[in-house]
Amino acid sequence: MTPVGGQRELFGRWTTSQDAHPHEALLGILALLNGASSHEVRHLCVAHIDEAAKTIRLGARPRPVPLDPASWQVLQRCLDHREHQRTGNPHIIVTKGTKAGRAPASAAYASHILGGCGVPPRSLRCTRLASPVNIIDPKIVAAAFGMNPEGVTFYLADHVDDGRLPDKHDRRQ
Repeated sequence: MTPVGGQRELFGRWTTSQDAHPHEALLGILALLNGASSHEVRHLCVAHIDEAAKTIRLGARPRPVPLDPASWQVLQRCLDHREHQRTGNPHIIVTKGTKAGRAPASAAYASHILGGCGVPPRSLRCTRLASPVNIIDPKIVAAAFGMNPEGVTFYLADHVDDGRLPDKHDRRQ
């Protein structure tokens, strides 16, 4: 998981700085704020965007994902970058290798997109998913994120908060 201070720094990098490539910013912000996987972001297409509702369709999620203003801004920056590539590829993230076709960016490309910030996509996704999985029923989280119930067990913490344990006095009785 990414510490809170690191999350703030990355959020600033992706929303207020022009240092990050638009693809890095999109994958980073969607993973951090929406628990998006690199697979979901690689397969995100222009047709999956509802501009009026400011939502996107991510992977197998049962409902469109509403975007906050910062995420919407990052998406718009990525769309502007895509427009300059003059491509017929339906995906948001288009590379030199996918520009002439219709395929999504490769998994290898997605795994290196966040190289500039030094945080792997899985770490950002873990940061977003760990809290709800440990607070509410993991099956509900799995359904909301379009995941298999077994898939969310990875995000379960290896410790239990003291507040969730019965009081020590209660255990002696």
